[in-house]
Amino acid sequence: MPKKSKRQVRRETSPSIMTAASEQPVTARSSGPNTDYSYVIKDLRRIGILAGSFILILIVLSFFLR
Repeated sequence: MPKKSKRQVRRETSPSIMTAASEQPVTARSSGPNTDYSYVIKDLRRIGILAGSFILILIVLSFFLR
């Protein structure tokens, strides 16, 4: 059986009820979280150095094992 859905009722305010504070335009602020991703760059650099050194070790070992 399908679920019953409720309709939302919109309430409109008349202009005579509005106060002066609600008539002023609201400025939107983007106060998101202060994100610091400097550790990501350090981790990526470390991964790159390790990957490069492992590849270099494999190349050197391939010459000795031939």
